[in-house]
Amino acid sequence: MTEPVVLEPRDGVPDVIVDPSELAAYAEALAAGSGPLALDAERASGYRYSHRAYLVQMRREGAGTALIDPISLPDLSVIQEATEGVEWILHAATQDLACLAEVGLRPSALFDTELAGRLLGRERVSLAALVEGELGFILEKGHGATDWSARPLSHAQLRYAALDVEVLVELRDALAAALEESGKDRLAREEFHALLSFAPREKGGDEWRRTSGIHRVRKPRDLAVVRALWQARDDIAREKDLAVGRLLPDSSIVAAALTPLASMAELADLKDFHGRGAHRYLRAWWGAIAEARALPDADLPRSATPPVGPPPARSWAEKDPAAHARLSAARAILAELAAGQEMPVENLIAPDSVRRLCWAPPEPADQEAVTAFLSELGVRPWQIEATVDALCAALTADEGRSSTTPDTQVTGE
Repeated sequence: MTEPVVLEPRDGVPDVIVDPSELAAYAEALAAGSGPLALDAERASGYRYSHRAYLVQMRREGAGTALIDPISLPDLSVIQEATEGVEWILHAATQDLACLAEVGLRPSALFDTELAGRLLGRERVSLAALVEGELGFILEKGHGATDWSARPLSHAQLRYAALDVEVLVELRDALAAALEESGKDRLAREEFHALLSFAPREKGGDEWRRTSGIHRVRKPRDLAVVRALWQARDDIAREKDLAVGRLLPDSSIVAAALTPLASMAELADLKDFHGRGAHRYLRAWWGAIAEARALPDADLPRSATPPVGPPPARSWAEKDPAAHARLSAARAILAELAAGQEMPVENLIAPDSVRRLCWAPPEPADQEAVTAFLSELGVRPWQIEATVDALCAALTADEGRSSTTPDTQVTGE
């Protein structure tokens, strides 16, 4: 067996492009190049509130690799114009599409190597794992979680960034061949096309209810404190462009809500408020707490909000035993189908779509009605084709009876 080879940049580590004339020259080289365009972006999620890109790297045959500073060059539309219609190759596209769009880069065709790995049932789908498994190269890692917003970037960071696009084209070709061989090329194309309209989930009005540890907070008045502190933290984090965890951890918010506090001095004495970010904005935190404590009862948050869609599945057995039976049958059948197709069940069909179908199925629950129901939820045609018979069978399940697995195959035909 051939030993894996440590990957090195073929052309060395390029200088970062920070000048518009340098960017225009590289755009010309890209336009004259051939084949797909490999892209990646580095963000500073653990350090900054925003999800903007702090470095964009790309590579195309004939143009080589470029590292572009989107802080100095916030408009990369010249690259968009030079590569219009060219297939992009990204790894875990949903992580980078939004920040690339902010600098004027939007794909018209896309290949996601991570998603391809999932559809092929690869056990590990990180870029390093796929590069080693498919191509036999070791991709040295170690800088993904560093602060990419800091300047100057180190040579080690730039080398790391350049390597992320070094063999993306070769990886794409290997995975595309495997998809075709397994008969999954058509479904992969549907998945990649769906990514072109991807948009990050927007924060809802009750985003504060996602605070880690909030399950310990029971009283409406204490929940008001959580809400007020969460909003104060979010406002400061947005203004200063700092990651919320660097200002005030969720554990600090919950501790303040659960502790009877009579003064800002008592708040400062909480061990959870000893961090630099927490202490620096102590007056803002105390103001939020005092405001929440003074709210009239009518303005206090409820202990729970009405669920959107079906209730949590753990409560189905008590609330609606028939729906629980349908969901149990559907999960069993889909798990078997996914295992047979060597892909995660969540890629076969979104679990939320299955829950919605099993909670309130159409009448009659035949193939036509179930197909229409799933289409309304945005389930892709290949997913419906692969699962509709199984789901129709599950919808006939009742307590004490299970369904058999139909012979359904996922193919590229």
